[in-house]
Formats: sequence, C-alpha cells, structure tokens
Amino acid sequence: MKKIKILRIIARLNIGGPAIHTILLTQGLNSGEFESKLAAGAIGDGEADMMYLAQSKGVEPLIIPELGREISLKNDIAAFSKLYRLMKSEKPDIVHTHTAKAGTLGRLAALCAGVPVKIHTFHGHVLYGYFSKVKSLFFITIECVLSIFTDKIIAVSPQIRQDLIKFGIADKEKIVVLPVGLELDELLRLGYRNNDSGLNIGIVGRLTEIKNHRFFLQVAKEFQNKYLDSSIKFKIIGDGHLRSALVDYAGYLGLKNVEFKGWVKAANKIYEELDVVALTSLNEGTPISLIEAMAAARPVVATKIGGVIDIVNEQRGFLVAPGDMQGFVNALDVLLKDKFLRQRLGQSGREFVKNRYTKDVLVENIKQLYQSVLKERKK
Repeated sequence: MKKIKILRIIARLNIGGPAIHTILLTQGLNSGEFESKLAAGAIGDGEADMMYLAQSKGVEPLIIPELGREISLKNDIAAFSKLYRLMKSEKPDIVHTHTAKAGTLGRLAALCAGVPVKIHTFHGHVLYGYFSKVKSLFFITIECVLSIFTDKIIAVSPQIRQDLIKFGIADKEKIVVLPVGLELDELLRLGYRNNDSGLNIGIVGRLTEIKNHRFFLQVAKEFQNKYLDSSIKFKIIGDGHLRSALVDYAGYLGLKNVEFKGWVKAANKIYEELDVVALTSLNEGTPISLIEAMAAARPVVATKIGGVIDIVNEQRGFLVAPGDMQGFVNALDVLLKDKFLRQRLGQSGREFVKNRYTKDVLVENIKQLYQSVLKERKK
C-alpha cells in the first residue's frame, strides 16, 4: 500500500511550541500509512536551537538556510526555489506549513508544484500586537489570499480560530481547532515544592518584545518594595535578543530578587524550582509554558489575551488585563500567601491538561484530518 507522503515546513526550529509541535508530529506520523519529512530554516541570532529534540526523536530536518523569520527578497526567492524543487522531487501528497513565513513560501511553492493538499497551522498570529496597523493589514491581506488555495487551516485554540474568523482570513468551515500536543509524563509526576528557602515566581519563554518581560520586572520591583527581606524570588527562564537590555533594566530598577536562568532544556528542571508561573505576553496562541506549568501542578497568573483564555480560568489560576500592574501584583500576592490555594489550583490545572494536550491526542487528531481531506479530494 502506497504511503501518504507529508512534507512539513516551519521557518525555524527555535525553542518554543511550534518547533516542539512539528518535531513530535514528524516523528509520530512517520510509520504505518504515513511517511513524513520536516523542512526548516536557520535559527536567528540569539535564538536557542531545538535540533537536540529533533535528533532525540530520530527526526533529521532538511535545513533550508534562507527560510528564516526575517523578510528578505533575495533569501525568500531562494527559499521558495528550494522548496519548489524539494516538492517536485519528493512529490508529497500533503504540504503542511507552520508559522507565518513558512506558511507563505511553503503554500506558494506547493501551489506551483501541484501538491494535492495544502494545510496551514496558526500557532498564534501576527495580525495584532506585533506590527503597525498598516503592516498588520498587509499581513491580513496575504493570509486572506493564501487561504483561498489552502484546504484546511488549523487553529491551536478556539480563541485563535475566532480571531482568524474576525479578521476574515477564511470561512469558518475551513478553520478547525486542533490543540497542541506535548510530552507531559515527567511533569505530571512532579510533586509540590518544599518552600523552606522562600517562594519562587517564574516566567518561561523567549526574551522578545511580545512576551513583555519589562512588565514582569516591574512586578518584581513592586514585590521587592513590599517584601524587604527578598523572600520572594523572580526567575526568568529563556533567552533571546532582549537579554542584555532586560538585564540592564533590572539593574536600573535596582532589583535584587531577579535571576536570569537562560535556557533550561529539561522541563521538569524548570518547574521543580517554581511555586507560581507567570505570563505577561501581549499576544499568544497556545502558551506552552502554561500547559507545562499546569501539568506540573503549578498555579498560573497570566494576561488575558489570545489563546490564554482557553486554558486559564478561576479554577486553575488568575487572568489579568494587559497592563494592569496592580491586578497582577494582587493575584500573585493572594497565591503566595495561601499554600493550600496554590495546591488546589495546581491540581485542578493538572487534571485539565493531562488528557487534552498529549502527543498521542495530537497525532491522532492530525491523522484523522489528513485522511478526511484526502478522502474529500478524491470525490
């Protein structure tokens, strides 16, 4: 029986949810009736590489250096040409793209190469919060055009789907919700932390503008003023191009209760040090750090944006309006003063994520979608 050939394309395998998602899917759909390959661009300066995860899963990505995040006419033409030649050579039945840049070049190349099925996943979107109104309108227009020859569009959360419909990206029948999937077993076994050495609040993610770490540092300043003995520690896990600027800002604020941890590969090593996990982003798809935090039974305090509202509610943590400093501080203060509340919210979060965001569920969902679209194509 002829295998269904999948070519999965992502702009780059930098640390984050989209890279994990594509690696796990490539591994999970590379046996039985499927044959999967993954193409990716080069990592940008200051970004950490998830090639180690790909290799540990037996996935050897095809690297197209020109397929990066930044827009460059010369590199984009080269990336398009290489993708087109790859598709003509491999003859995939399905091209499945992830992230905006790969979605644009990958789907255009698939159209020109005559690939039967084209699917794109929105892990989040850049349609607001990233660029000026003019640029955002430009990207919305591109996505609207691309959707015309896209068979299915996947949103990783109900809120992302609603955003895409609101912006007119495609008819609602074309957009389906399929949540992300992770390997959560070690986190689900993690116990509660011994707090004898004080309480730790952590934020996990790339050090980029959209994650709004300056706000996190301002929150840390409020707590340093309130708890003069510095029993409350703030830990920043991650790296990126803003690291030096954020370190300088922490110095400017006179912070003594903040630690920059850099990247930590093992998720259980991250969360075993934390009592509460924060997220201060201005825009999010499905925040992997919050799913991991809940799997580790850590309560969360997060800004009420994007796909965050599909994960967090009053049973699992606190949602705060973007920019509401006092609301964020108060939510953290309530959690830090009540050990039993932290444990109750943490356990509720664990129960919520443990059967919803697993690799097996993700692979099965995508498998069924592929089969459905191919069947529809044959009619």
